[in-house]
Amino acid sequence: MPRRPHPFRRLGAAVTAGALALGVLALPSAAVAAEDPAPVEAEISVPRVENLSADFIGGVDVSSVLSLEESGVVFRDDSGAPADLFAVLRDAGVTDVRIRVWNDPYDANGKGYGGGNVDVPRGVEIGQRATAAGLGVLVDFHYSDFWADPAKQQAPKAWETLSLDDRAAAAGTFTRDALEDFTAAGVDVTMVQVGNETNGSIAGVSGWDDMSRIFAAGAAAVRETLPEALVALHFTNPERPGFYAGVARELAARSVDYDVFASSYYPFWHGTPGNLTTVLSHIADTYDKQVLVAETSWAYTLEDGDGHGNVIDTPAEATSYPVSVQGQATAVRDVVQAVADVGPAGLGVFYWEPAWLPVGPPAEVAANKILWERDGSGWATSFAGSYEPHDAGPWYGGSAWDNQALFDHAGNPLPSLRIFSYIRTGATAPRTVAEIESPRLTIEIGDAVTLPETVAVSYSDGTREQQPVACTPGTEVIAGVGVYTFAGTTGAGQATTAVVTVLGRNLLRNGGFEDADRSMWRASGAALTLGSNDTPRSGARSAHFYAATPFRFELEQQLTAASAGFYSAGAALQGGNAAPDGQVELALSTSAGRSAMASFGIDGWRAWSTPVTDAVFVAAGETVTVRIAGALPAGAWGTIDDVTLVQVAPAADTSVLGAAVAAAQSLDRGAYTAESLAVLDAVLARALAMLAAPDSAQDAVDAATTALDAATTALATAAPAPVATPTAPADAAPIVSAAAPAAAGSDAAESAAAGSLASTGGSWAAASVFGGLGLLAAGGLLMRRSRAHRA
Repeated sequence: MPRRPHPFRRLGAAVTAGALALGVLALPSAAVAAEDPAPVEAEISVPRVENLSADFIGGVDVSSVLSLEESGVVFRDDSGAPADLFAVLRDAGVTDVRIRVWNDPYDANGKGYGGGNVDVPRGVEIGQRATAAGLGVLVDFHYSDFWADPAKQQAPKAWETLSLDDRAAAAGTFTRDALEDFTAAGVDVTMVQVGNETNGSIAGVSGWDDMSRIFAAGAAAVRETLPEALVALHFTNPERPGFYAGVARELAARSVDYDVFASSYYPFWHGTPGNLTTVLSHIADTYDKQVLVAETSWAYTLEDGDGHGNVIDTPAEATSYPVSVQGQATAVRDVVQAVADVGPAGLGVFYWEPAWLPVGPPAEVAANKILWERDGSGWATSFAGSYEPHDAGPWYGGSAWDNQALFDHAGNPLPSLRIFSYIRTGATAPRTVAEIESPRLTIEIGDAVTLPETVAVSYSDGTREQQPVACTPGTEVIAGVGVYTFAGTTGAGQATTAVVTVLGRNLLRNGGFEDADRSMWRASGAALTLGSNDTPRSGARSAHFYAATPFRFELEQQLTAASAGFYSAGAALQGGNAAPDGQVELALSTSAGRSAMASFGIDGWRAWSTPVTDAVFVAAGETVTVRIAGALPAGAWGTIDDVTLVQVAPAADTSVLGAAVAAAQSLDRGAYTAESLAVLDAVLARALAMLAAPDSAQDAVDAATTALDAATTALATAAPAPVATPTAPADAAPIVSAAAPAAAGSDAAESAAAGSLASTGGSWAAASVFGGLGLLAAGGLLMRRSRAHRA
């Protein structure tokens, strides 16, 4: 299919070499591009994309703009002055704007669901502003009342009860009517997307036969209304081996009419740019289709801007490029190169929501929440829960994307906003350190650990080199399960860190389903496939579940415990379409009847739920069973990976407590007072009970030992039998007892000891799980000392 000539920007002026040298960059014309302009001086370094076509699309999706402006967000130009967003985008080299459109993103009371509340009228308004700035428009129909993605393709409220025939007719009518509104308003629509990330369903319809009916209806409406516009179908997960080839084959088998195979590509999740080129080239070459990246992005910071958490917020989630403005530009440049390398069929790249900024700082989150609810300027409002209760319902709030914007939190353009100009001209900047690698190692307990001797240092010009690094302290500090951080210094004196996470050893066999031998697993239910290559959390395999009708499945593995101890089970699950009653449970049980359970969340594609059961005591030789069981509605899907059983603690060592019990039982009870023996007996009874319970925790055993030692030490010696006093003769002189004052003094000392006990007893109570018994034991000790002093 020939490429449709791009209405290349209607800006009316080519950019001169002088303007380029000054960094005043509008989109170059084909003539200027052919002159190979010299790289411009900039704050970031961007190698020019040599094989870029003159009409390559450098687009952005700014669908949240109206709601953001209603919430008071101000966009600025390079001078810091308030400016129209679309003019700023145009001047930075952006060529096109993508606009998502929902059918009816409002509840019964007219409250918007958020994410810009973009229905057709608001989409038209955005399109008018883009056209006025000389930008082309891609209309992205979700065929839903709110977000459509691989995890959810919910039918619009008005279509929920429609048959397939009627739903397809409704899709055609909606598409036609909407595009007529765009056309009547003078919007320059150059491409129309029929569905959004439609990997397995669209408009509540699943299965390729039925999905193709919706695709066909939407495409026919585009052909009828805007015959010059390109029709795009949109999918994601290019990293899945064979997936895109399979999708294109299914579409071809049903003669679905479309021009452009569009892909999402986020470097966090979707594999390498080289693989992207490969899978898109296959479609272009095999099926004569044009290809496009409809969504991409990268983070320039991990800081949150508005008090609502971001999708990418930890270093471990963003490892492909530095988290920086330079890293952001490099990531986009690599995606552009990947699409350009497809050849003439590579149409362009759209950056997703580069202007989704905070409506206020995190310190003002209470005020931000009011704006998100009022204007729909966050990703979802609470009102969306009536339509989509499982994601928007519990997690509604602000922008989860502000750290991936191409503007800072105050609305100033970042240097990376000019990436769509710099890919044509190139840009140079002083070479500085952009990022120093912080190595992260994960091992199982008992494994040898070696800290790296070198780390990668990334520079602003996109180069990277290895530098030697020395870390302190040494690995001898690793002493069990936990997270250990080591300070490092490179050969150039730059600081970094290395983090070692020590996990319990997984006692299950093939817990990640990677090995071909899966005989250790017992699986039931036709919906469950072990060893699937669909969306693993780690490695290349997973256990995949899906069925078009309601279904159940079970997955379990048993083993015999080699040693007594406390064990817990864990696993990871991602999936969707489980509303409203679907559930998957993780259970750990023993042949002695002990058990623990935990529930998985089913929160969307790659939204991994990782429950861990409470620890359960297992005696040596007992059978342990780890079971995952699901009961799910029709169309639910997902994958399970990384199933684990670990011993979190060995059985308690009771040898010291046993010795203390033996010593207490061998005492000469006649030598001590009944009161102090009563305290000892109470503590001894608790210690004996603990020795008889194999599932006693080590800290409880240690506390029992301490309490028994205290009670034994506090035993009070019994007073000797009284000695008979001779009777004095009647005429004898009275004997004055010199001891009387001393006795009175001893009573005072005993009272003082009691006061001392009152002042110190709190620490005893806090230090021992036996609380009051420990206090009594302390009292016995002080009383004994008082009597000894008196003697």
